[in-house]
Amino acid sequence: MLQQTQVATVMPYYRQFLKRFPTMTKLAAATLQDVLKAWEGLGYYARARNLWRATRQVQQNFHGRIPRRYDEFRKLPGVGDYIAAAVLSIGDEQPLPVVDGNVLRVVCRWQGIADDILQASTKKKVRSFLSKIIPVRYPGRFNEALMELGAIVCLPREPLCGQCPLRPGCFAFRHGRSDLLPLKSKRAPVPVYRVALAAIVRARKVFIQQRPEKGHLGGLWEFPGGKCEPGETPGHAVVRECREELGVEVEALVKLAVVRHAYSHFKIVLHVFVCRLHGSLPRTAPANAWVRTDEISAFPFPAANHKFLPQLKEFMKKARSEQSEKKTIRD
Repeated sequence: MLQQTQVATVMPYYRQFLKRFPTMTKLAAATLQDVLKAWEGLGYYARARNLWRATRQVQQNFHGRIPRRYDEFRKLPGVGDYIAAAVLSIGDEQPLPVVDGNVLRVVCRWQGIADDILQASTKKKVRSFLSKIIPVRYPGRFNEALMELGAIVCLPREPLCGQCPLRPGCFAFRHGRSDLLPLKSKRAPVPVYRVALAAIVRARKVFIQQRPEKGHLGGLWEFPGGKCEPGETPGHAVVRECREELGVEVEALVKLAVVRHAYSHFKIVLHVFVCRLHGSLPRTAPANAWVRTDEISAFPFPAANHKFLPQLKEFMKKARSEQSEKKTIRD
């Protein structure tokens, strides 16, 4: 959970997750949907899928015992150099250096490494240096100390050099280059995509579908839709997307919401429409369901969808009220 997410954000999720899945056996026995629901809101859902798959592999291939050999542990789903070094050094006292963003910043300033930290070669250089000095006793504490030093003292901007135990031997401090190191190349501008979504309603229910397990937001549930083509209005896009994605015709009744959401490498502007279905039901290729809005909370959804669910619930509540009034008048 701490990979790519801050401690303050993780802690409530961590406690609830352990309450829901107190042992690796229980986690491995759970369904992926249960795991994704417990993870909902943390983002980077591939981590949840890989964690679940890893526990199942440990149960099946290692008799429920986490492998301690680096090469075996490294092959588990979702385990890269960072996770392998963090878990095996902190959990099993193996002298493996952890290299994350905080550690890169600390070491580059400390040792005067003027290479781009976004390059793999820089990580390799930092890892090589740390491999020579990491203590055999308590290597996990060493790794945690470096990560903590970068998190609370050796800050990206205005580092607290007066509080740093490495200050006497720090290249950046001695040469007045703390604000110049580490070097980091500029990233390309983050693209912004316009996306049109359809909340297809029928008989007080709304249509939802499940994303394929592999890929972005895999295994989560969503409303049908997709990116707007260049020059295409969101209203036209939502009709086209439903036709192409589901093989059905819909009519956009009302624009429900406009939602902005940022992912790690791109941003989206969601244009959400309440739509009416014409003709046959959607194809059953993706898993799908017609649900009441009070049932939606049982399904794991991307965070962007949660931003307009209150408006959808209010719309459906109002629609039910109006239908009841019309029925009363007729009666």
